[in-house]
Amino acid sequence: MKLTIVAASAVPPFEQLRSQIAGAVNDGTLLAGAKLPTVRRLAEDLGLATNTVARSYRELERDGVIETRGRNGTFVAATGDARQREAQMAALAYAQRIRQLHVEPAAALELVRTALGTQPPPPRAPGV
Repeated sequence: MKLTIVAASAVPPFEQLRSQIAGAVNDGTLLAGAKLPTVRRLAEDLGLATNTVARSYRELERDGVIETRGRNGTFVAATGDARQREAQMAALAYAQRIRQLHVEPAAALELVRTALGTQPPPPRAPGV
């Protein structure tokens, strides 16, 4: 996810950041359980004051979009109904394992489509 702050905007930087993160959670770009950068790291990356990022995070946490787990960091909170939360967590776990295995995203999606039965499995070699 790419976050950008437009300095010339009439919208304050903390609100630009807050709305971009909330939007990414709402559209599924950021899934439940995804770890967010630290306040200091994100402030450095975006060229903002740490208090600006901290304010965005506080407002997102107040709205239930993110949650802080002490020294473990800040994460996207589980949203939606129980089934949706479970699906988000399963997708996140799958994506993490695929990265560990160094499987290309396109190949990973093909595996999911096959597993869900939305496309036929690849042809089998004769005698297999």
